[in-house]
Amino acid sequence: MAVGVLRQAQPLDDLLARFVARGINSVSFPLLDILRMGAYQLRMLDRVPPHAAVATGVALARELVGERASGFTNAVLRRVAELPIADTAHDDVDDVARLASRWSHPVWLVARWFAHFGLPATAALLRWNNSHPALVLQPTRGSVLDLEQFFLENGIANTPAPFGAGVIVTESRPDRLPGFDTGDFFVQDPAQALVVRFADFASDAIIFDACAAPGGKTLALTHRHAQVIAADLSVRRLGRLRENLARAGRHTEGVLAADATHPPVRPVLAYLLDAPCLGTGSFARHPDGRLRVNNDALLRLVAAQTILLDAAADRIAPGGVLCYATCSLEPEENEMQVAAFLQRHPDFRREPPADFPAELLTQAGDMMTLPQRDRVDGAFAARLVRAG
Repeated sequence: MAVGVLRQAQPLDDLLARFVARGINSVSFPLLDILRMGAYQLRMLDRVPPHAAVATGVALARELVGERASGFTNAVLRRVAELPIADTAHDDVDDVARLASRWSHPVWLVARWFAHFGLPATAALLRWNNSHPALVLQPTRGSVLDLEQFFLENGIANTPAPFGAGVIVTESRPDRLPGFDTGDFFVQDPAQALVVRFADFASDAIIFDACAAPGGKTLALTHRHAQVIAADLSVRRLGRLRENLARAGRHTEGVLAADATHPPVRPVLAYLLDAPCLGTGSFARHPDGRLRVNNDALLRLVAAQTILLDAAADRIAPGGVLCYATCSLEPEENEMQVAAFLQRHPDFRREPPADFPAELLTQAGDMMTLPQRDRVDGAFAARLVRAG
């Protein structure tokens, strides 16, 4: 329910505002969350009787805010419940504002996507972001086909993920599946698995994973390579990385706390920079992300990525590969960032792997997945090779 409210926050607020005389901004955050949950149950779920949704909202308001708030909650939610479903539509606004309100995304971001993708693709992207993404698992031992067979033998229905990048299961809790405790799989969207495939590091290369936590790509790399050095600046995130490696890693990984602006390694032949980014390609899995993004954050991240890329360039041995990746859809973080890097570092060139799906390559040779087109998270990667 919490995830559903996050995905539908804007249309819920627009609906509630019709019944709050002093405006939605006059409602305290705890009470607003209670009203949103009540309205979500009333308008977007069919398994909760209206009287139960109202009663629950009133009880929560009384407990968490106070007696006076319970009467206000009762009045607002009863009016929401009485409103005909068709009466929630708004057709008197332009395409961008209508899409932003309907699918609960920031107007400035929808305007960017509208200009970049056009109306049909933007609408499809917003629908995807408000959908419930599938649980996709990646094998730590053997192949994807081996993991599919393992689940079938244990009575777990499954289907191949797009591009053969993982196994889709209907279970929502991976820790309830056979093989979880023994580390036979880890959770990872196909787009992120494709990034590792796109990097195409040499099998005998020592890999430096510069921004590794929580460890999904590290696990994928250890499945393919003998030695990975996984680093992250955040001690808290390193805790999650170590937990994931302890359960599903090969126990040959090196883990260290390190600042990727000053990578503590000698030049290597394989360097993965999964850079901090706006995360606009992963809103389906992280619906709270859309509430935090803004243009100022985008500009700060672009500047930070530039510093990280320049620091990485110094740690690539001749003939080595730097794979720069984001989970963003924004050109400034992706193709524009790489173009600027290549201007600053003319000894690097793009070199995509020969056997990668052509439909996922841009004209320049970078990897780009689009949720509305590929049915996976949005992700970008550039494979940059230093001259030998």
